Amino acid sequence: MPRAGAEPLNQPAYYAPLRRCAIRAGPLRGALEDGLLSLWRDVRGWSRQGSGVGGWRYAVAHNAGAESGGCRVTISAEVAQGAAPDDDDPESLDLRDDISFELEEVNEVLGELIALRADHKAKDGDLLTARLGVGGEKPETLARIGARYDLSRDRVRQLHTKAVGQMIRMAQLSGHHAAAVLSARYPLDARDRQLVRALLVETYATDTDIAATELSYLKLRLAGHAAEDAKRIAGFVTQRIAAWQKKTNRRLAKLHDAEPRATSQLNPWLSQVDWPRAGAAAAVPTVSARTVDSDDDGRGRFYLDKVGRDVPFDSGLEARLLWILNASDLVETFQEHPAAVVYDLDGAERVHYPSIVARLTDGRTVLIDVTALGHVGFHVNRVKAAAGRAHAHANGWGWLVWTGSRIGVPDLRARPVDATSERMLRDLVERGTVHWAALREVRAKTGLELLDFLALVLRHEWRWERAPFRLSAPPSPPPGT
Repeated sequence: MPRAGAEPLNQPAYYAPLRRCAIRAGPLRGALEDGLLSLWRDVRGWSRQGSGVGGWRYAVAHNAGAESGGCRVTISAEVAQGAAPDDDDPESLDLRDDISFELEEVNEVLGELIALRADHKAKDGDLLTARLGVGGEKPETLARIGARYDLSRDRVRQLHTKAVGQMIRMAQLSGHHAAAVLSARYPLDARDRQLVRALLVETYATDTDIAATELSYLKLRLAGHAAEDAKRIAGFVTQRIAAWQKKTNRRLAKLHDAEPRATSQLNPWLSQVDWPRAGAAAAVPTVSARTVDSDDDGRGRFYLDKVGRDVPFDSGLEARLLWILNASDLVETFQEHPAAVVYDLDGAERVHYPSIVARLTDGRTVLIDVTALGHVGFHVNRVKAAAGRAHAHANGWGWLVWTGSRIGVPDLRARPVDATSERMLRDLVERGTVHWAALREVRAKTGLELLDFLALVLRHEWRWERAPFRLSAPPSPPPGT
């Protein structure tokens, strides 16, 4: 029986049947894998057709007490009629359609609650921030957090689960406005598929697959959903992500057919690479520099024939880039997390592992870092990017921030923005630090969108911090420079 305030996220009695369902579904396994479980076909299918998963309606009923440990799967007649076409997949979609200030407000609320929890226990605040990624950085694996605190993965999970439960209880008892904000986004009367769709879109668009279960559960509980409902829906989100990974594995077996599409996607990005002025390219490393959590079971992995081994990844965005590099004839070889790049953040030394280095068939080499489109403007990510670029150029490599969208950082810098919005924000920044309430007023008056805001942050080199939101001018250069 869990202690009061500690709401378990991963009860074996709940998750074990779901795992068994994926393994023992028998003849229906193929239908589940081939039809139901393409992450982006699913979420787009809901929004376009207003029906079930990609036009398919299904229900999964599990019996945790059954001795066989099996599950029952029911698929409606829409299976025969409503399947989305095979070309409606992640490669044909764009993240810019799924980022918004509304999603940022959710993270602002989560940041407020984490800060309140940190006031009671600082370690809880650090753990929640690292695991959930609400500060703008990617969520960290349990193994990596454990290495920082000299704790086992299971102990980190226990501490995180307890901290989440206490944070939920604190929000409920205090009447925090989190309930009002999150219930508007995850309505209490919404059907499961609507909630799963919203959470899947957020997971992919924010590159937070590692913590998808925890984030989904937390958002739903803060919105007012019952614990059992939140667990069930979070479990469905996790199932979709796992099944999308299986679909990707099957696609990797058809690389000959995939090559033209992969190359067509890679070509526009190569035009955005920041190449060094001169110098011979250093050899591509043959091992990953990120070793502390290389075998963490929260990460995905698949076999890529271009490098002849299993390659781990943290998210759908990373997996998509790996698929492109593996399939394209423009790429000779690649290595994930090839270097540990040291950078300074407000006087503290930290380490970042850029996502992938790739050697092209024309002899050039490019270091690529995966950063979700909506996150490229965060101060911490811009500091990482500057350090990554310096490391790449020192090795004679090009540098590229891959956003998962057709829009890259150079495109954002050049994006035209309404003059009124720019003037209002510039005036606010010149007067001092801008907080969320002031930004909300600008949005209400001008209709400012998140992509426009990102463009202004990059163009003016403003410092954008998240959870809590703060926008400020860059430091003035030293006299005489």
